Amino acid sequence: MMIDRKFWKNKRVMVTGHTGFKGGWLTVILNLLGSNIYGYALSPKGKNSFYKHTNIKKIFNKDIKHDIRDYSHLKKKIKEFRPEIIIHLAAQSSVIESFKDPRNTVSTNIIGTYNLLESVKNQKSVKSLLIITTDKVYQNYEQSRYFDENSKLGGDDMYSGSKACCEILINSFNKSFFQKSNCNIATVRAGNCFGGGDWTEDRITKDALENFYANKTLILRSPSANRPWQHVMEALSGYLIFAIKLKKNHKLHGQAFNFGPNNSSNFKVINLVNLMNIYWKNVSWKIVKKEKFYESGLLKLNSSKAKKLLGWKSILNFRECTKLVAVWYKEYYNNRKNAYELSLSQIQNYQKLLKKRL
Repeated sequence: MMIDRKFWKNKRVMVTGHTGFKGGWLTVILNLLGSNIYGYALSPKGKNSFYKHTNIKKIFNKDIKHDIRDYSHLKKKIKEFRPEIIIHLAAQSSVIESFKDPRNTVSTNIIGTYNLLESVKNQKSVKSLLIITTDKVYQNYEQSRYFDENSKLGGDDMYSGSKACCEILINSFNKSFFQKSNCNIATVRAGNCFGGGDWTEDRITKDALENFYANKTLILRSPSANRPWQHVMEALSGYLIFAIKLKKNHKLHGQAFNFGPNNSSNFKVINLVNLMNIYWKNVSWKIVKKEKFYESGLLKLNSSKAKKLLGWKSILNFRECTKLVAVWYKEYYNNRKNAYELSLSQIQNYQKLLKKRL
């Protein structure tokens, strides 16, 4: 299924977490589709961010920098924006950071989600609320099996645990307050999305390409970690397709969907680095055991539900995804290409590819 441009044109869409990497790519796509976009998030951290380098602040109808844990302010802004669709991405999304600051992780992810649900509860303009959690909500015993939407929830790190709690909280809100509501709510689970312009701390692509550009040696902490690598455009296309279906079909209310890559896209971190070597010559790396944080070594998603009910599937293989990421950074760093235009070009080319492969 293709993304319906007619549906999104002039739609009032609120994106929480728009200053983050994933939220930034989403707003570029929504702007291309002609939506009226309202952003709500903290200011991006650090000197580098997708938000800053693409200068996307100019494409928002309203661009609010505020903490989602402030319930009164959030509720006021939702009432002011009158969004028809809300896509909730605002979160503390780093596993490593969740060990360093568990309080912030728990309060942002759980209380922030609660505040949004409570704000939407009596707001009649909102017809669909899509809440982004993570593929790490599943209790992962690192067996060679794929997690589907009915797999057991859990989490052995604070980030995963906080997101699993969000899933339970959302279900409780649905059952308690949204059974007769005009607003349909659902969650989506995806992870290990990578793409150009991701300067999030402790991300392998960010660390790798910054070091390659500076001719420095990359430090690898978990070279054997097996991940379902997926380009950010793949997951976002699924979210947008689902958001349309969710608004129109009450049977999808309260459901969760996985959006994972093809089964052949599970590779180790070292495989990713080796493949980047094709596009960045003479790179070097070494394996160093840093401060020990728990991270799952194996994670696989079953996305057959999204394929069956939404007509969505991942169309890019691991090599194609890695090439898109490596080329984006190479064009930005070496050829000084405009970050927004780079991203827009990749989105347009991806949409053309969707027509051929779906």
